[in-house]
Amino acid sequence: MPVRVYESANCGKTPPLVLYFSGGSFLDKDRNGESPIARAFALSGAIVVEADYAKPSGNAFPKALEYAFAALRCLCGKRKQFGGQRSLILVAGEEAGGNVAAGVALKARDQMPGEIDGQILLSPLIDPLMATASFREAGEAGMRDRWTEGWSHYLGSGGGYCHPYAAPMHCSRLAGVAPALILTSQDDPLRDEAASYAERLRAAGVKVRNQVLPPCTGWTQIYNAETTAGCEPPDELRREFQGFVEGLETRTFCI
Repeated sequence: MPVRVYESANCGKTPPLVLYFSGGSFLDKDRNGESPIARAFALSGAIVVEADYAKPSGNAFPKALEYAFAALRCLCGKRKQFGGQRSLILVAGEEAGGNVAAGVALKARDQMPGEIDGQILLSPLIDPLMATASFREAGEAGMRDRWTEGWSHYLGSGGGYCHPYAAPMHCSRLAGVAPALILTSQDDPLRDEAASYAERLRAAGVKVRNQVLPPCTGWTQIYNAETTAGCEPPDELRREFQGFVEGLETRTFCI
């Protein structure tokens, strides 16, 4: 499984380690360029390992989740090699990658309890029903057909629709999963399902930091990189990430 490592001079002695999964609507199978979001995390002091789960798995469940979880096991085993023994381990992803990160967090709770410290979900694509009020804007953003095709490809005929790791929004048991940072923006068609997932996590006793950022064309780069080429993630992303990590380190949260 190909990986790309991002780091910067801002790393301390025990930098947080972020296992990052990119988006692509479950349709993109090749990652050639750097991720601006992963780079933003690295500039905030983290070491980011971007795992290309899509290429070897064909972007289909359950293989995609299995490859992603294998990457987590590998990173946990190499914690000292990448960071330090006390480095936090986080899983993160945007859009389709946010789905994978959420699924990995659920599976880690079940099979590797206590091994990950947090999950970061950026406009996560987690509800195959696609029926929220904000999702009506997906057509205007040119994403409705793409997401419909992506969900069909990802879930296929393997019964993934009913599986909590494939459709985290419909998971009936969320207690005990790692604390979450969930970010969307005001112009994000996925903001309602992200907010609903945040509320369900809170109701299950999970600590959640949830923010809706101002409208920003750079944020929607996770949907259409061609039309927003050259855009950088908003500064709020770095601030929210740093605040989340500080909360994990001190065991305090701004809810």
